Amino acid sequence: MVDRSGRRDWRWLMVVIAAAVIALDRVSKRWIVKNVIPAHPIVVWPGVFRITHVLNTGAAFSMYEGASSQTLVRYVLIGFSAVAVVVILVLLWRMGRRLSVTAVALALILGGAIGNMYDRIRFGYVVDFLEVHIVHYHWPDFNVADSCIVVGACLLLLEMLRPQRDSR
Repeated sequence: MVDRSGRRDWRWLMVVIAAAVIALDRVSKRWIVKNVIPAHPIVVWPGVFRITHVLNTGAAFSMYEGASSQTLVRYVLIGFSAVAVVVILVLLWRMGRRLSVTAVALALILGGAIGNMYDRIRFGYVVDFLEVHIVHYHWPDFNVADSCIVVGACLLLLEMLRPQRDSR
């Protein structure tokens, strides 16, 4: 697509990136649900990486997992996700015309947020399945959507820390 000024409009690519994240997230979670029995992980790299099947009713890193009102947590997380999706869509609409690290990062975050929000709305939980141990540290289980959100956030952080060229 070309905008009014004759420059190429890259927003279509940002939609494709977000849609690819959503599709990969859905496919991977469906595979896990059908092929991995809860509490019977598949060891990929002993002591480092396992494929698991965990139903996360909490937030990122299983925060609020044991909250007394899981229904309240669920609706707050859905509401927060919906607001985040709207904000990111507005930012992408404005910034996605140019192909940039920021636009790609926002597309990754958008896809991840929609992927996890879909699970919360449809099932009341998010399927997590990637488990990582590094020495004595154990990351809480996560999924493709979480990974894309983190990669997008890291790209945004790197973009903010990168020295900016003078626009003059």
